[in-house]
Amino acid sequence: MAKLIPTALWRARAEVIVALDDRFGEPVDAYLNGSQVWLREDGPGGTALEWRLHPVSGYQRPGGVGTYEVFSATSLALAAGATPPAPLEHLWDGLEVFPAYGDDVEPQPLASAAADSLGIDPDVYGLVEHERIADQWERTGGRVSIVDDLLRQLGSRPS
Repeated sequence: MAKLIPTALWRARAEVIVALDDRFGEPVDAYLNGSQVWLREDGPGGTALEWRLHPVSGYQRPGGVGTYEVFSATSLALAAGATPPAPLEHLWDGLEVFPAYGDDVEPQPLASAAADSLGIDPDVYGLVEHERIADQWERTGGRVSIVDDLLRQLGSRPS
């Protein structure tokens, strides 16, 4: 039986990226595949949450910007109304939050706590099967949208 994980999801848009930077600061980790990660104890009852900004399918880092600078350069540009290193739709599809260490949390309290932390209500929340999404992403070499797969599982139309 597949393990279902509570999650909340925001589609990537300028206000989400700016709120991440304003409220959370720099990611604790950034990956070559474009993922940006924050670990915070801001879930229900202080539960540790993983906040993951998922890259677009086939992500390519913008030239002239290092792996660890993509988020800050983009968020600063968006906040200032300037041109980011690459269009947002070429970088990230969306932001997902879920219990970092498999804690038992219901989707609605997770979504509520996450909205309080980020200052923006999630677009959708519910239960997802991470393992299936990860397997497909690995199998295709990152040529699928994790966010579209999450949206399909959550019963919302991918954009």
